[in-house]
Formats: sequence, structure tokens, C-alpha cells
Amino acid sequence: MAFRLSGLSRVSGLSRLQAVAVCALPVVGLFAVAVFAPLPFSLAQPGMTADVLGENKGDPVITISGAKARETSGQLRMTTIEATGPDASVKLGDVLDGWFRTDRAVMPRDSVYPSGDNVKEIEKYNAEEMRKSQDTATEAALNQLGEQSDDIEVTLKLADVGGPSAGLLFSLGIVDKLDGDGSGGDLTGGRVIAGTGTIDAAGKVGAVGGVALKTQAARRDGATIFLVPKAECSDAKSELPKGLRLIPVTTLKGAVNSLVALEKDKGSVPSC
Repeated sequence: MAFRLSGLSRVSGLSRLQAVAVCALPVVGLFAVAVFAPLPFSLAQPGMTADVLGENKGDPVITISGAKARETSGQLRMTTIEATGPDASVKLGDVLDGWFRTDRAVMPRDSVYPSGDNVKEIEKYNAEEMRKSQDTATEAALNQLGEQSDDIEVTLKLADVGGPSAGLLFSLGIVDKLDGDGSGGDLTGGRVIAGTGTIDAAGKVGAVGGVALKTQAARRDGATIFLVPKAECSDAKSELPKGLRLIPVTTLKGAVNSLVALEKDKGSVPSC
């Protein structure tokens, strides 16, 4: 807000110093409100990761029936961010602190949580998005392999995680357990590979947000390769941890081809 004053020599009989003090009061008041009032932001940080080829809280993440599942090596880690809850009180100091830290992000609350929903509604929404993502990931993987969904049943189980952003990694995990690299080897090549991205039934990979924080979570948990939706390459590169290589993807087929090329050390592997 701008305050325009024609002069400060006298204002209604006040001295110059008094006039400045009077004019400054609204500014001080606004600043005080900004400091102590809750703001419409969420604070996010790197979250947990989970190996979709392994177990989560004692249960296999991927269970396959109707076909023989391969024994795999390496890891395919889906990544998450942790954000303050929709009812959390975020103050100006929190926002300023988040802006100046590389391991934190300040995000509009409406971009993290559906506007107007309460905590229970948001939890229900995120759980439903995860369920849809699992169904779509299974369909995309079986389509990639030319398998019939009537013959093969895939169960995906991942506790305490919501939303659709694990879709790509679920699909890759199913492909690795059923077909590996297509010639007897592992899709991972024994590496710890992480990534993020939504997926549709046709295998198209979509952007998710928060990738700069997810790369930090991936590297923290041992990943050396990170699969990122191509549209988010610049975000992923902004705070890229040392020792983590980015591979951009737009489709499940492209992701599989890149990992096979990397594993066999043959062919080109795209980079951001």
C-alpha cells in the first residue's frame, strides 16, 4: 500500500516528527497483522520414499497372481513430499524461513489441498486418487507388456500415502516383476532408482509438482537415478543433489527403454 503526502512540514497542526509517526501507524498495524495472522500457504519438505519392488510396513507393495513374478534386485523408489496440514497456521516468519531454505518450499495452500475441504474430506480424496492411480498403473503396465488383465491380477498396497504421483513407479515395478528388461535381467540393473509422475492407461506420464524436494528425498535414500516428467526438468534441476542423475520421461514405454539402455549400456539415455 502506498501513502501519498503533499508535504510533511505541518499536518493539522502537528510537527513534522508527529506527522510521520501518525502516518506510520497504519503501516505498523498492517505489518503486525502480516506477522501474526495465518497465511494461505503450506510448507513442504522432502518426505518418505518407498521401494515398490519391496515391502512397506511388512506387506509387499506389489503382489501378482495369475503369472509367475520374477525375483528382482535393485530398487524402484516412489517419492513423496510432506506438507503442513490444511488446518495448520502458517505465519509470515514460517514463509520467510521457507523461502530461504533449499530443503523447504512455500506453496499456495490451494495447490496442495482442494480449496474449502476439511481434513477428513481431503484424506478421503487423496485415498481415492491413490486407488485410481494404482488401477491405472496396473492397466498401463499390462498394456505395455501386451498382457490381458483378465489373466493377471495385481494388488498394490502402500500405507499412509495419498495422491496419484506414484503411478509411474507402480507401473515400472509391475513391468520389472513380470518381464524385467525383457531378456532375463532386471529393469533396475541392480541400481537404486527413484522417480515420480502420474500415469494414464495409455502410459502417458504427467507432471506432479514438488520435484525439487522429491529429488532430495531420493538422494537421501540412496538413489542415483531419478525419473522425472519431462515438463518438470527445470524444477528438478533447480536444487539437484550431487550424485543424482535426471532422466526425463513422457511415457511408460520411454521410461522402460531408458532404463534398459542404462542397464545394458547400449543406446542413448535422455537427460534434462
